[in-house]
Parts: sequence; C-alpha cells; structure tokens
Amino acid sequence: MKHPDGPKTPTWRQTFHLVKDPLGYMETVTQEYGDTFTLQFLFVPTVFVSNPQGMQQIFTNTKEITAPGELNQFVAPLVGDNGLLLLDGNRHKHRRKLLMPAFHGDRIRAYGQRICDITEKVMRQQPLGEPVSMLAILDDICLRIILEVVFGLRETEARYEAFRKVIPALLNLSLSPAMDFCFSFPLLQQDLGQWSPWGRFRHLMQQFDQLIYAEIADRRQHPNLVDDRSDILSELVTACDETGKPMTDSEIRDLFPSLVFAGRKPPLRPIAWALYWVHQLPDVRDNLLRELSEQGNSTDPMQLLQLPYLTAVCNEALRIYPTQTITFPRRVESPIEVNGYELSPGTIVRGNIYLAHQREDVYPNPKQFRPERFLERQFSSYEFLPFGGGARRCPGEVLSIFEMKLTLATLLSHYQLELSDRQPEKPQRRGVTFPPGGGLKMVIDRLN
Repeated sequence: MKHPDGPKTPTWRQTFHLVKDPLGYMETVTQEYGDTFTLQFLFVPTVFVSNPQGMQQIFTNTKEITAPGELNQFVAPLVGDNGLLLLDGNRHKHRRKLLMPAFHGDRIRAYGQRICDITEKVMRQQPLGEPVSMLAILDDICLRIILEVVFGLRETEARYEAFRKVIPALLNLSLSPAMDFCFSFPLLQQDLGQWSPWGRFRHLMQQFDQLIYAEIADRRQHPNLVDDRSDILSELVTACDETGKPMTDSEIRDLFPSLVFAGRKPPLRPIAWALYWVHQLPDVRDNLLRELSEQGNSTDPMQLLQLPYLTAVCNEALRIYPTQTITFPRRVESPIEVNGYELSPGTIVRGNIYLAHQREDVYPNPKQFRPERFLERQFSSYEFLPFGGGARRCPGEVLSIFEMKLTLATLLSHYQLELSDRQPEKPQRRGVTFPPGGGLKMVIDRLN
C-alpha cells in the first residue's frame, strides 16, 4: 500500500495557496486526489483526512496515532507552557476535567441570563434605522461575555475596562498574517520595539499578564470575591492540580488564552453567518421566528436552548464554516492503515473538518444553507465536528453553543434586522477563522 498522494507543486507554492485561499485550495486538491491526500502544510508533509471512517480512525486509535502537545509548541508564546494545547497525558486530562464543571450543570445555567442581558444591553446602544456592522456588534457582545462569564469581572471595576482594551488588541494582532509567520517561524520572533509585530505582541502579552496576575492575587487575598461570583476564574483559583495541591498562578494564567479564543472568536463567526443566512433566506427566517414566537413571553434561557429549529440553524452555520477548519496535528507512532493507505511512524495527520462538512454523500447540496438536514437525521461525531474531536476537542464547546443560541434568539426576539446590502457575503480569512468579509451590514429596528 502506498502513501497518500498530493500536489507535486513546490512547497512554497502550496504554502502560498494555503495562506491566500485555504478553503478553495483544499477543495481543489480533494477534487483531484480524493478525501485523503498529502500537502506541504507550513513546510511539513501532512496527511489530511476528511471522510468519516478516516476521522474515526485518527481519533480512536490513540496508541498508533497520538496528539502530543509538542506538535502545538508554535502557540506557546500565546498560551504559555501550561496551556491545554501543550499538555499531555494525565496533566492534560486533569486540566480539562478542572474546566468541565464551569461548562455544565448549575454553572452553565447561571450564565444564560447574563448572556441574554449582555446582548440586550449592547443592542440598546446601537443606532436605529441606519446600517451598522453586526460583526462589530457581535464582537462587542462576545468580548463582554468573556469578561463577565470567564473572568468574572464587573463593568464598574477598573480592571474590566483595561481587559476590554488589551484583549481585542491582542486577538486582532494574533490573527494577523504577520503573526501567522511569526508563530510558524521562530526566527521571526524578534522584539524590535512596538512597531514590529513581535514587539507589539510581547508588549500586549505583558499587559495581559499583569492584569490577570493582579486579578488572581485579588481573588486569593479576598476569598469573599470568589464566594460572591460564578465564573471560570473563580473556579480555578480554588481548584487543585492532579497532585491535590492548589494550582499556581502561572498554571491558572496559562489556561486563559485558550479560553479567550474559545469564548470569543469561535462563537462570533457562526453567529454572524447564522444572521446572514436567516435574513437572506425568507423561509428560514419565517420558520425560526415562528418557533421563537411560540415561546410566548418565556425568556427562560434553558427553554431556548432546547428549541429544535434554533439548534438546527446554529448547527448548519457551524457546518458550513466550523470553528476549526482542521484538527490539531496528530503523529503516527506505529504503522497503521488509514483509508487504505499505510502511514509510517512520524507521519503528521490532520482531520480536515471543513472538507468533512462539505461531503456530498453526507450533506447533499453542501453549499446550500439548509437547517432541515439536522432535523431529518442525526450525524455522528465523525461527520459533524465543528469543535474538533478526540483529546484536543475544544473544551469551551458547550459555552460557545450556549452563547450562540442565546445571542441569536435574543436578537431575533427583540429586534427587526434587515441586510443593508443584498450582495452575497464571502468569507474572509482572519487567522484560522472565516467571518463575513463585508462586516455584515444590517439595519436595526426594535420590535418592542
């Protein structure tokens, strides 16, 4: 059996296409080489798999195919040495387990009304009857949710405003093309002052660290601050590591960059796309508004979460532009057959989530936004996996879906939104995300 084939073009040209138009290039390659192929991804030969059987193999054969943290070392400057992406084995499992209570049960219920209230508060500040960028508005909503739900900050606190300035600056810089190269090539990580990409990044990271370490110190020195709050930071300040000892400040800090990305950028993009398609397709809009109106005056977040058509709309938005377009890298440790190909030890493997969601045999007419497909059948975790899969699946998945549903339901229940431009929105690459390139311009009017 042979190794998966792929384009024969020079490495630099493959990299150029992946940077310029990764989604289009992936589709072109799979049309020629099938659903299992090899690309020079960031100058490393990488096997991409996009059919359900292959996905299952790379997620379940955990002895033959591992997901070592060292393969994610390029993000260490952002997430820290104790970030989830860099941890392995029991430490990784334990840290994920520490985060789980914050995303389940009474904790997640407590977040619901806060998410709805934040959405309504931001929308009340918007001008009515004139075009505005819903992408920017959603950005603000998601950032406020991060500050209040993840960090447990209150708007009246001075540190709230400081975080509100540094986090967008840090995230926007981290998602820029210049930083893509800096993260990929350590030789470019030269601090030449704030006018250089790496110098600016280091300056912002120092600001972020000062703020979060000060907040951790306050929670430790004033336990009543922890008792009075329901947020993820407070949970971690009182948590213990895998040895039973309290977590250090740096260990707590290193969990937060990943949560900031998981809590802000992933839900932002699918909410924007869901709004776009809902208002582009009258039948989808009518069906969703009918379901929401049947709730009457009920604003119980937990009831909203159970609405089937709202769930289907969110899932369809996540299908077309998933929060992860490819999985984090895996490495073959011993010979294994995947999709009829023999993969040798040392081979790097990634699941191609975007292409998996575009399969005609699983999702007929995959380019069409059709929520009904999620009402007609249940897809396996190897067919629908917008947050990745296996050991590196996004730990903030529950909060992201929660945020997406409640924000969308709140917007449509209280506001009439209309697209100000009927020209089709096209995805624009922002780091690993693909939000609407036109900013999603809409006109807002209040319903009640």
